[in-house]
Amino acid sequence: MLKKLFANRPTKKTVPVHLLSKTDAQKWLKEQSGAVQSWVRSTGAVRAGTVRLLPNEDGSLGSVLFIRETDFDVWAAARLRRGLPEGRYELIDVNPTDGEAIALGWALEAYVFDKYKKRSVKKSELVWPAGVDKKRVLRLAEATYLVRDLITTPAEDMGPAEIAATAKKLGERFGAKVSTIVGKDLLKKRFPSVHAVGRAAEKKPRLVDLQWGNKKHPKITLVGKGVTFDSGGLDLKPASSMLKMKKDMGGAAHVLGLALAIMDAKLPVNLRVLVPTVENAIGGNAFRPLDVLQTRKGITVEVGNTDAEGRLILSDALTAATEDSPELIIDFATLTGAARVALGTELPALFCNNDEVAAGVLEAGKGATDELWRMPLHQPYRRHLESRVADISNTSSTRYGGAITAALFLQRFVGHEIPWVHIDVMAYNDGSRVGRPAGGEAMGMRACFAYLETRYGRTKG
Repeated sequence: MLKKLFANRPTKKTVPVHLLSKTDAQKWLKEQSGAVQSWVRSTGAVRAGTVRLLPNEDGSLGSVLFIRETDFDVWAAARLRRGLPEGRYELIDVNPTDGEAIALGWALEAYVFDKYKKRSVKKSELVWPAGVDKKRVLRLAEATYLVRDLITTPAEDMGPAEIAATAKKLGERFGAKVSTIVGKDLLKKRFPSVHAVGRAAEKKPRLVDLQWGNKKHPKITLVGKGVTFDSGGLDLKPASSMLKMKKDMGGAAHVLGLALAIMDAKLPVNLRVLVPTVENAIGGNAFRPLDVLQTRKGITVEVGNTDAEGRLILSDALTAATEDSPELIIDFATLTGAARVALGTELPALFCNNDEVAAGVLEAGKGATDELWRMPLHQPYRRHLESRVADISNTSSTRYGGAITAALFLQRFVGHEIPWVHIDVMAYNDGSRVGRPAGGEAMGMRACFAYLETRYGRTKG
């Protein structure tokens, strides 16, 4: 679908699009015919962010005036496609930075989830703007589409097996090695917490391990929480809280999307992706409140609440991530409601044990229109995770600072030596906005990709 959104060259019927600031637009209009000036005056004021359709003398669409906002970004650019009728369009005299924003915004605005319901897609094409890295735009759009598709798919059709199948498909496409540990084999392979959380579900728990790249290159490891549905377990969620829990595998979706972008760009890294994926279900063999679970690291965990299961499966995966000493670990997880209370649903919380890495990711996020906000790994709060019968509890003794205590729990399994980024993400749009339809959403993924490009070298084409 993505390639159908773009054209390599204009035709005689291609409509020119003028991307101009409000001031430049007013100057440009003075140079146009009286008919065009009268049309603009009669159809409203020239405002930033507006798309104005300008007719030919015969009434057909002659050109488009797109008023550039001061802070022009991907989402502002996405308004262009929404405001246009079907046809082929070409940007006139646009710089490569704005051109890339418009091309990516164009692609993200065109996304539809049509797996279960047929939806019409506007047949509009954009001629590739001069100087734009076409392959980069397409890989970021495809990665975002993948994340959205995975999260929006209902849990009936997106269980642990389907997560594993997605990783396998990526492996086949890019020449990566993908292995999966299933069911009771998780105990044999020392992933006891992953098994404990997922053992009650009919759909067997899994640990997916994707490895790609030259082993001589710097090793980075991505870890994604893959709870394909979260009932809360025996500490059952109320219906209202369970409604969107198909999105609880959003962390897995993010790292698979990020892996797609990394491999497609052929970044010079030795990539590993670990996805613990389970369904947190109720059954006779479900793990229980105040059970003490074993972990891969040997740390015992008292279960304060079975609905804090994501950090349990991540504990084993993060431990495995550290064992071959990568130079960077990044995890994504739909981990806490507390992060949403603190920052809202649109701004992911970033925790990091390395100031330089944190600053790099935050800066990359600004440039990519994919911002995050850093929150502290405040070590004194570790006392809230103390347990009387185990090494640590999976829940805090206070209802305050829940995103911080969850991150501190994860840090116990990563340590302080390896630079580690933890992103607590909503992964879902509650409502639709330009370029961002309701449903699954990639948040922080493009920021991390941009950071890795900067750190390890961005490819061309």
